[in-house]
Amino acid sequence: MAGNRRTDEISGVDTTGHEWDGIEELDNPMPRWWLWVLYATILWSIAYWVVMPAWPLMTSYTKGVLGYSQRGEVLSDIAEVKASRAGQEAKILSSSLEEITKDPALNHFALAAGKAAFGDNCSGCHGSGAQGAKGYPNLNDDHWLWGGSLEEILFTINYGIRSTHDETRFNDMTAFLADEILEKQDISDVAEYVLSLSGTSTDSEAANRGEPIFVDNCVACHAEGGVGNREMGAPNLSDKLWLFGGDRKTVIQSISYGRKGVMPTWEARLDPVTVKSLSIYVHSLGGGE
Repeated sequence: MAGNRRTDEISGVDTTGHEWDGIEELDNPMPRWWLWVLYATILWSIAYWVVMPAWPLMTSYTKGVLGYSQRGEVLSDIAEVKASRAGQEAKILSSSLEEITKDPALNHFALAAGKAAFGDNCSGCHGSGAQGAKGYPNLNDDHWLWGGSLEEILFTINYGIRSTHDETRFNDMTAFLADEILEKQDISDVAEYVLSLSGTSTDSEAANRGEPIFVDNCVACHAEGGVGNREMGAPNLSDKLWLFGGDRKTVIQSISYGRKGVMPTWEARLDPVTVKSLSIYVHSLGGGE
C-alpha cells in the first residue's frame, strides 16, 4: 500500500512511500556506472543509425554513411570463390569424364563439387546418402535400369527419365488391368510367376499358370527369365531388388496399373560443369560401372 515518504533511520535513505506487510521500499538511486553504460548505449545506437543501414523506407532503406551491405559482401565472396575455381572448371568443361577421373586433383575437385550439387538437387528424392526410397533408386548399388557407366549416368542426369526433354529416356510399363489386356486372375498368376523368378513365390501352381502369360506379354521388355533390358529401362525381375516393393500386393499393383516414375531433366537447370561433376560423384558412390 502507498504511505508517506520518510527517511529510513538505519540507512539514512528516503523511502518511496510504498509499504507491503510492514516492509518499506527504499528510494536508492541507480549506480553511476549503470547510468553511464545506459547513456553510452544510447549514443552508440544513434551513431549506428548514422553510419550503418538501419531505417526502412517505403521502397528502400537508409544506406548509412559507410554504405555497408551484407548482400554486397556475400556477392563479393561468391565472386572471389568463382574466380578461384575458374581454372578447374575450365579443365572439367574441356575434359572427358574419363580424363577427369584419371587426374587426381581434377577428380578431387569434381567429387567435391558433385557432392555439393547432389545435396542441393538430388537428395530430396534419392536421400542424403543416395540410399533411395520407394520409387527412387538406390545409387549405391550396381543395379541400374539404364546403365551405370559415367556416360550413361551423364546422359540420364542431362535428359532425365520420362521428362519433358526431347532426348529423355522413355519406356512406359503397360497397365495390363487398366488397359483391359489381362484379367485379374491372369494378373494374379503372372505376379506369382514374377515372384518365383526371385525365389519368393508361395504358390507353384499359380506360378506355372503365369509363366506363359509372362512369355506372351512381358518377355519383350523384361527378356526371358525376367533378367531385364537396360536399353529399354526394364528392370531385372530375377533378383530381390525392387524399386516399388516386392511383396505380392505391390507386384500385382505394378502389373495392373504400370509404373511411370519421372526423373527431371537437369540440362537447363545445371551448368555443364556441375552436371559432369555430379555424374562423377554419383559414379563414385559404389554403384558405378
